[in-house]
Amino acid sequence: MLSIDPKEIAPAKLQGYLQSAVAPRPIAFASTIDTDGSPNLSPFSFFNVFSSNPPILIFSPARRVRDNTTKHTLINAQNTKEVVINVVNYDIVEQMSLSSTEYPDGVNEFEKAGFTMLKSDKVKPFRVAESPVQFECKINDVVALGDQGGAGNLVICEVVKIHISEAVLDANGMIDQYKIDLVARMGGNWYSRSNVGMFEVEKPLTTLGIGVDSIPDFIKESGCFTGNDLARLGNIENIPTEEEIAIFVKENFEVKAVLSADDMATKFQKAKEYVDNGRAIDAWKLLLAKK
Repeated sequence: MLSIDPKEIAPAKLQGYLQSAVAPRPIAFASTIDTDGSPNLSPFSFFNVFSSNPPILIFSPARRVRDNTTKHTLINAQNTKEVVINVVNYDIVEQMSLSSTEYPDGVNEFEKAGFTMLKSDKVKPFRVAESPVQFECKINDVVALGDQGGAGNLVICEVVKIHISEAVLDANGMIDQYKIDLVARMGGNWYSRSNVGMFEVEKPLTTLGIGVDSIPDFIKESGCFTGNDLARLGNIENIPTEEEIAIFVKENFEVKAVLSADDMATKFQKAKEYVDNGRAIDAWKLLLAKK
């Protein structure tokens, strides 16, 4: 058996062991605002419910291991004392992952990930309309667990209002675990889907993805792509150039056939197939190709 002294290995490696061994972990999809009212949205898998009376949720935005900096969510929580915790189900998992991209301060992750901002009733941060359950919370305390990279900060949240989509309720008005289809975080790129098992979500780019807000309307409004599909399309660094598209069309007989058919439904269907198979760049090239 491998035995490890936590003080004798690199923080990043230790974090990897902890995240892979203590799993699956529920995900706090935390919405906050800064002191100027600008929204921020980010997921955290160091999260759970700790009390029902009073209703207390705790999540922990850790200091970054690589450079010991703090995240916007933590700064906002400390300054405004309010947060909305949205739960994550399978329908929004790719969008949630895209929102974890470290965009500069002031960039709206709701827009980048293709989410709808929904006004809250008792707190100022917005809710994620696409999330099946949203908890409006007042922050009772923030407890720092250390001052080095990887150190957590316990954000102790008291729930002041709960919003639940009727689509996930059973005949008795309780949450149906099959209908809500929650996902949880494992180690690495792995997630766990309730009642189904593990699946992989490619991590967002270390560079900045273009975001769902940069996808042309004719793609977003086609009705062919789910929110998760759009998130995959938004997780690319650059839209393909005309030269790259021309080369792609020239070298692919099936693409030529799709374009010759001059049928947008067929074109969208093929692009959707590319997205499903992890070929988002090829989907972009097909969607932007001309007959």
